[in-house]
Formats: sequence, structure tokens, C-alpha cells
Amino acid sequence: MSQKYRYHNITISGLPGCGSTTMLGMLKEELGNNGGKWTGFSGGEFMRDYAIVQGLFKENTGLHHDATVYPPDFDRQVDLGMRERLQKGKHQIFEAWLSGFMAQGVEGTLKVLMICSDEAVRVDRIVNRDNVSPQQAIDNMRVRYEKNTKKWREMYAKEWNEWVVQKGVISADKPIDFWNPKLYDLTIDTYKLSREQSLQTVLDAIQAQS
Repeated sequence: MSQKYRYHNITISGLPGCGSTTMLGMLKEELGNNGGKWTGFSGGEFMRDYAIVQGLFKENTGLHHDATVYPPDFDRQVDLGMRERLQKGKHQIFEAWLSGFMAQGVEGTLKVLMICSDEAVRVDRIVNRDNVSPQQAIDNMRVRYEKNTKKWREMYAKEWNEWVVQKGVISADKPIDFWNPKLYDLTIDTYKLSREQSLQTVLDAIQAQS
């Protein structure tokens, strides 16, 4: 690939089972390990490690926990710190539920939304990843989504208004939805595209036109 890029940072967002962590790994391999200078950061893994150290989460329980185990101040510190790094740094890849939202209005950042249009495939991925039953996976997905979005809607109502509503991206009468495709530059459906096709879609998007 050319070493000239249209974007100097990438965010990857998506709900569990949509492939955001897989995309981070592939981009790190392609843009970082193969002689590039790009670095990758997983917000989910960072928060998980923090929860284990703080005794908020038992490491071997399999399923991922929800965001309510963290104090709001810590959440904001991590999230807004990510936004600051996007504003100041280059050749960074951030994967987190809210990374695309935190990149609103930040120039030079490609905001990628990962989705999976087949819910059964999402469930199956989590079953295999966490070694749990399908019902456990479904319940965990639902609870995490409900608790996380409730917390973040309250925490980031002011930022939503400033970054999204006032900029005319989404009207004020619409509910806060951190994974609305209108917030993103690129939406990838991992049910319809293979891993290789998904990766190439992102690489094509960031590569500078000759």
C-alpha cells in the first residue's frame, strides 16, 4: 500500500459480535506490523483489564461485563482522552463502542461502523468467543446494550447536542443513538462481507488517491 493516506486516524465501533475487535487486529497487522507506523488500541480490553485489577470483575467468568461497573468520571476520562489523542496524534486505530462518537468533528479520522445484519450470526460469534450458551449470549448482549446506552446517554447528552445536533448531523427530535450510521464515514456489514473484503474496504477508504 501507499504510505500516503486520506485519513491519519481510524476509529472502529460496533456492538458485540459485529467484528470490531477482529477488524482492529487485521488493521494492526496490515498497517502496523507490516512495516507501518500505525498503532492500535482496544477500549474494551483496556476497560476489562482495569475492572480485573480493581476487583470489579472476575477474569474467568467468560462473558463481558457492562459499563456500569466503572465510575462515570473514569469513563469520561478514558473516552475524552481518546478524543484528545485523535485530535493530536496520527496513525492511530481506536476500537471501542464509543470511539466513533468520540471522533465526531475530529478532522482526518475515518469513522468505521461495524454491523452484522443477521442477529443469529452475532449470537453464534459470542457463543464461540465466550464459550457460553446461545441464551446466555442473548441475555448478555441485551443487558449490556441497555445498561451501557442508558448510562452513556445521561453522561454524554451535552456532547451529543454539541457534536451532533448543533452540527446538523441528526435532528434534536431523534433519540441519542451512538451507532446511527449518519455518524460514520463507512458502514461495514460483516454478515455480507468476508473478513478479507471488510479489511480491504477500510484500506481502500484510507488510501490516498493518486
